[in-house]
Formats: sequence, C-alpha cells, structure tokens
Amino acid sequence: MERLAGKAAIVTGASKGMGRHFVAALVENGMRVACLARPSDELASLADDFGEAVLALPCDVTVPEAVDRAVARAVEAFGHLDVVIANAAVYHPFAFEQGSDDMIRNHVDINVLGVAWLIRASIPHLRATGGQIVAISSESVRMPFPMLALYAATKAAVETLCNGLRDELRSDDIRVTILRSGSVKGGSGGKAWSQETVAAFYKKIVETGHAAMSGDSATPESMAEALLAVIGLPADIGVDLIEVRAAQEGAPEGAKQVAE
Repeated sequence: MERLAGKAAIVTGASKGMGRHFVAALVENGMRVACLARPSDELASLADDFGEAVLALPCDVTVPEAVDRAVARAVEAFGHLDVVIANAAVYHPFAFEQGSDDMIRNHVDINVLGVAWLIRASIPHLRATGGQIVAISSESVRMPFPMLALYAATKAAVETLCNGLRDELRSDDIRVTILRSGSVKGGSGGKAWSQETVAAFYKKIVETGHAAMSGDSATPESMAEALLAVIGLPADIGVDLIEVRAAQEGAPEGAKQVAE
C-alpha cells in the first residue's frame, strides 16, 4: 500500500500475538515500527525478523514515565510519528468473586491506563503529522463474556475514551479509530492460563452461547488486513469504529473441544 510507505508507527504489545502480526503487516507495507513490550526473547527477536524497519523498545505500559521515554525514543529514531496502535492488553478469564487484587489492578493498569499513557505521550507528535490513533477493542464490549467481565469493562472504557478524544483532537487533524476485534486464532493470551481456567472458561461460554456468537476464529493475518485498511485511508476521512469478527460459523478452538 503506497500510501503507508515511509510512515512511522508505534505498536504496543508488539512482541507476540496480534501485535506481532500487526508489526509484520506494517513493515511489509513500507512502514517503520517502534515495538513496545515488556522485555522478552520475543521482543528481542523482532529485529532478527524485520531488520532495521523495527525498533524494539522494552517498555512497561503501566509506567507513564516509561511510556513517555519510549515514545520520545521512537520519534527521535524515526523523525516523526504517524500512527499509534494501542494493542497491549491482558486477557485472563476469572470468576469475579475470586479475582485477586493483583489480577483486577493488572487489567485496569494495562488495558485502560496503558492506553491513556500512550495516547497522551503521542498527541504532540501526531499533531505535527496529522496522524492517527487506533485502539484495539473487543467484541466482548457488545456482548460481555462470562469470566471476562472486567476485561470487557476495560475495553468499554477505552472505547469511551476514544469517542471523547475523537472530537477533542479533530481540530488537530488527528483521527481516532476503534478496531473492535472478534476471536482470532493463535492468540497469546491463553498460554498463561491454567488447565482449570481453560476448562472452566470454555465450558461457561459454550453454556451461555458466547462461543457460538464468536464463530470460528479469524486468522491474525486477516485482522492485520483490517488494520491496514483503516490506516491506509485518505487523510480527509476517518473510521470511528470498525468491528471485525469471524465470518464463519463455529466456535473458538477451546470451545470446540468442550462441545465434543
């Protein structure tokens, strides 16, 4: 996509899962990408995979000073900033009455405040380029999943933030888009779940019908194509909200196993 060539982006949660697919798609279309994530082998390997087109920046998005430094470092390296993709999020099912203090705070710190710190730090640089903010949300906002009530609440908070900022930043030529994602194959969120959590969660969403509502998970490559479509539009139009969900009937992989 020629319109994207030479532009610079920041992607949070860039080391794995959907974030890594976003990075791949942006680089393939000629963009340079600052990749923010907590230190890990996956983050370090981004340079091996994508070379000088990426800048891997260890960053805990819950720490505002760390986010400020990472955004400043990205602009210093690239000279400008055109697109910010707020992707980092924690996604962990739990029965709410059993939610620990740390689990609850972690959801709010990463999913809401992490987005807030990123956007706040990026606004001056996006104003200079007439840039764009894309916040990744979830279909669970529209139909909150059991055992993901807090996750859905944090995504709803992000959507409300974006809806307010869209009008606030319109006079600065900064576009704000919500990309509301459905279920995607190969996500990294479930890798940290215990077997008990996996079994309880998928059993519950089959029981409530949420699994069938999600459908057969889409591929991450397809979701990245949706992102490209949004940021590749001419600057005189913007997308307020795009909800991209699985088109095929079915259920997420873990739910299929429960149903069997």
